[in-house]
Amino acid sequence: MIGWKFSEHKPGDNESPFDKLFKIFQELMMYTSGDVREALSWLTELDKEYNLTDENYGMADFIQDLIDKGYIEQESAQSPGFVPSSKLEIALRRKALEDVFGQLKKTKRGNHNTRQGGRGDEFTSDLRPFEFGDSLDSIAVSESLRNAQLNHGIDEFKLTQEDLEVQETFYQSQMSTVLMIDISHSMILYGEDRITPAKKVAMALAELITTRYPKDTLDVLVFGDDARQIEIKDLPYLEVGPYHTNTVAGLELGMDLLRRRKNPNKQIFMITDGKPTCIKKGKKYYKNSFGLDRKIVSRTLGLATQCRKLQIPITTFMIARDPYLVRFVDQFTRANNGKAFYSSLQGLGEFIFMDYKNNKARRHR
Repeated sequence: MIGWKFSEHKPGDNESPFDKLFKIFQELMMYTSGDVREALSWLTELDKEYNLTDENYGMADFIQDLIDKGYIEQESAQSPGFVPSSKLEIALRRKALEDVFGQLKKTKRGNHNTRQGGRGDEFTSDLRPFEFGDSLDSIAVSESLRNAQLNHGIDEFKLTQEDLEVQETFYQSQMSTVLMIDISHSMILYGEDRITPAKKVAMALAELITTRYPKDTLDVLVFGDDARQIEIKDLPYLEVGPYHTNTVAGLELGMDLLRRRKNPNKQIFMITDGKPTCIKKGKKYYKNSFGLDRKIVSRTLGLATQCRKLQIPITTFMIARDPYLVRFVDQFTRANNGKAFYSSLQGLGEFIFMDYKNNKARRHR
């Protein structure tokens, strides 16, 4: 008798030695901000402690495979060191997407449906009478021919405008998003690493938008004493600095970036763990790390109100739960009429994913 014998499936059973090490290597690349040498050093130490390799596949084999597969490149002809390749940067974003948005499934492009019918670009099962200006591509041929037969009969068959029906459509609109990432010193204060989860979420969001929502745009900026725009490819290499938190500079740059985007649907996501502690007056900085400074708070709330008037909702993801910080974020959210989430580091990605989809409910035709 022909048959099959089934055994219990264990995750990772079919993974090659390279794949198993590569997953750990990618995590280490995030923690070392893209330093290949440091990541490989850490991986070697982990191998010593946990026997990640064996006599059939060693660390030297793994490093050679990284080179042969195009994940790392030699820094220069004069230097023996290695740097990440663009292929590795893409792999890091894809892994971040899998880790953070693991429940996400790929669907059709431009998957942001509105609640409004009309001449859109996504067919539904609903039918309606043809109106002047409807696209001929949307005509429901079978239903229209049936109407003609019922209205005029077979012997004198003719097709008139009154017989035509079209398939109803949804608009699939675009969204322009600015993601603000706090790189002030508090993101690594007291031995707690908050910047690594933040940039992993940013990488996942970038991969989400470019793969599932290719019609959307994403601009990423970081803010400390000042604010600057960064490329998506630079996300793995983000590091915090000895900076204060100039939320005003971040919002001003974010608004400027969105002003250049022509579509009407715009939003800002802000990942931060602290209160605003800095503003710039001319060429000088006004800083106060002790409590909430009225001058700094007033400027920050003023920009939140300005964004509301421009119909730019701000969603704040607060990686802290101190009562006075919660009060400030509540003020900020009310001024903008936006949203706020108080998240653990582990829940950060889930919150952003949920809100990115929820913000698709408001659309313009």
